[in-house]
Amino acid sequence: MNTAETKTSFVADHVRDMPRSGIRDFFELVQSADDVISLGIGEPDFVTPWHIREAAIYALEKGKTSYTSNLGLLKLRKSVSKYIAKHFEVEYSSDDEILIAVGVSEALDIALRATVNPGDKVMYHEPCYVSYHPSVLMTHGIGVRVPTSEEDNFALNPKRLWENWEPGVKVLMLNFPTNPTGGTVTHEQLLEIARFAQEKDILVISDEIYSELTFEGGHTSIASLPGMRDRTILLHGCSKAFAMTGFRIGFACASPELTEAMMKVHQYSMLCAPILSQEAAIEALENGTEAVERMKEQYHRRRDLVVRRLNEAGLKCHLPKGTFYAFPSIKSTGLDSKDFSYKLFESKRVAAVPGNAFGQSGEGFIRCSYSTSYENLILATDLIESFVQEL
Repeated sequence: MNTAETKTSFVADHVRDMPRSGIRDFFELVQSADDVISLGIGEPDFVTPWHIREAAIYALEKGKTSYTSNLGLLKLRKSVSKYIAKHFEVEYSSDDEILIAVGVSEALDIALRATVNPGDKVMYHEPCYVSYHPSVLMTHGIGVRVPTSEEDNFALNPKRLWENWEPGVKVLMLNFPTNPTGGTVTHEQLLEIARFAQEKDILVISDEIYSELTFEGGHTSIASLPGMRDRTILLHGCSKAFAMTGFRIGFACASPELTEAMMKVHQYSMLCAPILSQEAAIEALENGTEAVERMKEQYHRRRDLVVRRLNEAGLKCHLPKGTFYAFPSIKSTGLDSKDFSYKLFESKRVAAVPGNAFGQSGEGFIRCSYSTSYENLILATDLIESFVQEL
């Protein structure tokens, strides 16, 4: 008997067929090299402000090392409630409408697992964060992509929703400002998106983790629009604006029914977010706004440099209105996204993420994070210009 021919695979079909993250594959290569200027990692280069770190240290010194409520510390939920009311103009009860998760990644996962039945369809705009479509697949849902374009500055044109809608769609996932493009939507476009969701009776899961990093115009949450609060799960957290990626604190805000459903999934999988991180998040939300504004000013300055230099290098780049990402087109070089990124890395030791890591709508682009020093950005964009000239 040939055991090699009869060996059973114990890996689930939907996991086996799922591609690995294009970002992680690329950076396994990058991390093996020295002297690399990375424009790839979607993480602030700022250290978490001291007063926030001190809150975690003080909590540890006081022996706060226990589990918390599945929903999270009540004090933190009250801080989230106040913060969301002030900055997003929508009210959520700290008792039964807010859940503290292990980052927005877990919040998105439990939101989908709590609402999507096998075979339900989930719309999402693309290019998008790498985990969105795989997260849908892991619920045995069906992803329905809605492409955005450079011509629209990667905003979500509401007409595209009507054009791509299919019977069986239950959920629409939104992310504004958007990773990887920095795209945003106007208030008028958001009203049209809300009208679409209401007419098609769709739940909206809105990932607004980059909301504080909006450079042009104010940020509007779709949950704040008429008729949208109870058909929206608002996701936010501390990772990006407060430079707290390693603390892994996110939160989901929704109606009591939806929060209870998410809590069940969270309860049986993650249990609760780390208590020290929750203590730090209270300090961030209560007293961190000034630090956020200082970091935002630096991102704004870096954005203007990177976009100007990329355009001067011959890579057409729209002006992102939020996040800390630029998404230049590399179509003029004749290379596809993967070839351009790998050749740039091999030739100049500059790392940028291939655009197709964010879905097929990202082909022909690369993602350049400007969450690194101004000096590094000057050097990196000089090297990119040199690389393009040598092609």
